[in-house]
Amino acid sequence: MSIVIDAPSPAVASSQEFEIKPVRGPLGAEITGLDLNMPLSGTELARIRSALVKYGLLVFREQRITPEQHIAFSRCFGSLQVHVLNHFHLHGHPEILIVSNVVENGKPIGLVDAGADWHSDLSYMPKPSLGSLLHAQELPAEQGDTLFANMFNAYDTLPADVKQLLEGRRAVHSYVYRYRRLQKLSPWRADLTQKQIDEVPEVEHPVIRVHPESGRKALFVSEGFTSHIIGLPKDESDALLRFLHEHTIRPENVYRHQWRARDMVFWDNRSTVHYAAITPQHLRRTLYRTTVEGDVPA
Repeated sequence: MSIVIDAPSPAVASSQEFEIKPVRGPLGAEITGLDLNMPLSGTELARIRSALVKYGLLVFREQRITPEQHIAFSRCFGSLQVHVLNHFHLHGHPEILIVSNVVENGKPIGLVDAGADWHSDLSYMPKPSLGSLLHAQELPAEQGDTLFANMFNAYDTLPADVKQLLEGRRAVHSYVYRYRRLQKLSPWRADLTQKQIDEVPEVEHPVIRVHPESGRKALFVSEGFTSHIIGLPKDESDALLRFLHEHTIRPENVYRHQWRARDMVFWDNRSTVHYAAITPQHLRRTLYRTTVEGDVPA
């Protein structure tokens, strides 16, 4: 399983004035007037966490922070999870996964296809991620957007008969399932070692999860990691998952994030899924990601 690094107590901080402005669309808010170089007070962190739960995604603009500061801010929200692909960790900082299409000396410096299908980060873990924090390092002049879908809305707008069908059902989430499919898309994915496979066994989670902070119901399946719904024949499971995926990513349920230099984006993996097409290699794109451990879905 993934390594989990416990969170230290946050440092005492002076107050910062900042605004939280909802973006147009089904989720997301922009935070202005906040400098993540500065330690934050408990009140400020509580306000940020409340906004994350409410909006599903927060955008912090123009954050000139170091990897150490990125990690420290992330730890304010819980223990950090370390990705199984350790060859894409930032040197000296295993908490940070490099997401990049840059190739140096014939090898990628990061995970090229991290967002190549719709998914919730680390849903294949017994305790999936609470949220991910992605900090832009190098961005292309075009392409490279990330799309996010609201899984509260996806559940709320399901037909009543589908809600009834899904109630109480569980689904299997598998890292190996997704990895082997993405191997067909990316020449950079070498075969997993047996040690890596052993670290990420399949897990079962409810198809409908109750958000532990808001109490709202959300769909908790994805194109990426959900291999099947337990108790259904394969053809029925495949058809139902396909329907749920198409329902989830309807345009009115999706926010498109167009990255700006030094953006930090923090999203709630308990209530969103996301997707980022593989950016062509000549359009250099590099971002640093941390993931905060969540709880066992209920």
